[in-house]
Amino acid sequence: MSFKSGFIALIGAPNVGKSTLLNTILGQKISIVSSRPQTTRNRILGIKHIPGGQFIFLDTPGILEPKGLLNKAIIQISFKSLSDVNLIILLVEPFPAHPLIPEDLLFRLSKAQTPVFLAINKIDLIDRRSLLPIIDQASRSFPFQQIIPVSALTGEGLDLLEKCISQTLPEGPPYFPEDTVTDLSERFLVGELIREKVFRLISQEVPYGVAVTIETFREREDKPIIDIQATIHVERASQKGILIGKQGKMLKTIGQQAREDMEILLGAKVFLELWVRVEKDWSKNPKFLKKFGIEEPS
Repeated sequence: MSFKSGFIALIGAPNVGKSTLLNTILGQKISIVSSRPQTTRNRILGIKHIPGGQFIFLDTPGILEPKGLLNKAIIQISFKSLSDVNLIILLVEPFPAHPLIPEDLLFRLSKAQTPVFLAINKIDLIDRRSLLPIIDQASRSFPFQQIIPVSALTGEGLDLLEKCISQTLPEGPPYFPEDTVTDLSERFLVGELIREKVFRLISQEVPYGVAVTIETFREREDKPIIDIQATIHVERASQKGILIGKQGKMLKTIGQQAREDMEILLGAKVFLELWVRVEKDWSKNPKFLKKFGIEEPS
């Protein structure tokens, strides 16, 4: 039998469930998730190994109207992922309050010259009778190769999605060893886990002004313990106070929840130390975007 392999871009508006879909397909967490839009800032690569095939997914930041240097950089990452892939999967929500597919995005997809699937996510939250008019509307808006209702949360429809992916991808070699799930470093992944906890625990605007750098990542020689020291960067002193919290309680909670996820990810005990540092208006500064691994828009 021939081996099917290729690169698949997951795109869509913020908070439609791209990261949840990737984590569910892979069976483990590599892309951070929160209920807030624009949680994902970088291109996240995840590899699904199946008998006779290898699916290489690219989870991209949510596509929204670009405002400010940070958002422009994030959107550029998403659109760059449309080139040099073998398949594009556009995720949408089935809710009437949201336009199904923005016209400008359909225009970009039409220029991509790549097969495009439409995955209608979150079907666990709707009356299934409402799907038929949504599918009809979508099929008239763009020549999607497949339109597949799914639930990234429950896994419903994902078997069909993977079957269609396998049928669509070209014959090719395995690009990664069988034990590889992502090309991202452990340092990057633990930094993302810290940022995820900030998004989940802080209710104000603070998360959008947060970046994380890993200062130390070291495995002890005498014990199966990994020492991690990280800095959470914020834009204003007021944000620093919110992150630390009264008597340091918020920072302690962020660290505790992040450490628990890190130990699952790394398969070892973790000793985590966190600091908070003010980098004034870093999201507007190309130097800091580069320092924090976010590509400046061209």
